[in-house]
Amino acid sequence: MSHRTATRPIAAGRLWAGGAATAVVSVLVTVLGVLVARGLFGISILAPQRAGVWGDAHTMTYALLAAAAALVATALLQGLLLLTPLATRFFGWIMTLVTLITVVLPLALFADLDSRVGAALLNLVLGVMITSLLVGVVHGLLAPRRRPAMAGTRA
Repeated sequence: MSHRTATRPIAAGRLWAGGAATAVVSVLVTVLGVLVARGLFGISILAPQRAGVWGDAHTMTYALLAAAAALVATALLQGLLLLTPLATRFFGWIMTLVTLITVVLPLALFADLDSRVGAALLNLVLGVMITSLLVGVVHGLLAPRRRPAMAGTRA
């Protein structure tokens, strides 16, 4: 990303559309992660193993919190784009540190090692996914738009 981001206008509507899409992907990644951990590996994330492959109400709460995290990250990114130079670099650092906190947090809890590691890995995937998708949205917004080639001309 260039140093000019702070002075170049960003289409807020498109940024938030990308943030909303990231939130949807976050929900799906969370549900998939819980299903894979519980169903394929027998790791009880968020609920006792007796709760089955889907888990319990905590699974949907976790998914909704992941969506909320994507929307909060979008708000942070918009603020950084408006107020700072090198906005995506600051965003990357902030998101990396927040992701690491969410990875370490479950490891410090009192639960089975498999459950702690499973939750930590899912948090890592979510953090990397949210960060990369939102940085990609910004790069897409800042990329110069190409005009479609006219019929009969070479592009």
